[in-house]
Amino acid sequence: MKKTKQLNTKRESRKRRVRAKILGTAEKPRLSVYRSNIHIYAQLIDDAKRATIASASSLEVKQGTKKMVKSEIAKAVGAELAKKGKAAGIKTAVFDRGSYRYHGRVKALAEAVREGGINF
Repeated sequence: MKKTKQLNTKRESRKRRVRAKILGTAEKPRLSVYRSNIHIYAQLIDDAKRATIASASSLEVKQGTKKMVKSEIAKAVGAELAKKGKAAGIKTAVFDRGSYRYHGRVKALAEAVREGGINF
């Protein structure tokens, strides 16, 4: 088995294991995080309706003139998502880290969402 295929199957099994325990509703949506090498994306998802309530990504966030570190960009994305979530009437959410560890960019995004007023 190729090494990349082996890594992808391990990643998929971690993602399934985490997602099996999490379910988002209209009152308490699932906050899903996707992290690529360059960008980070986050969504508030209602699994009952299979609909995205709010989303934010590093593509939307203005980086300004100064160069930002990836974790700072993740904080900005979390703040933006919290702002959109509050506008949609969301107060609590369930955090879905996917197959990623809870540190670095994922942790920075989660803390920014909490500071923005959405609890989980």
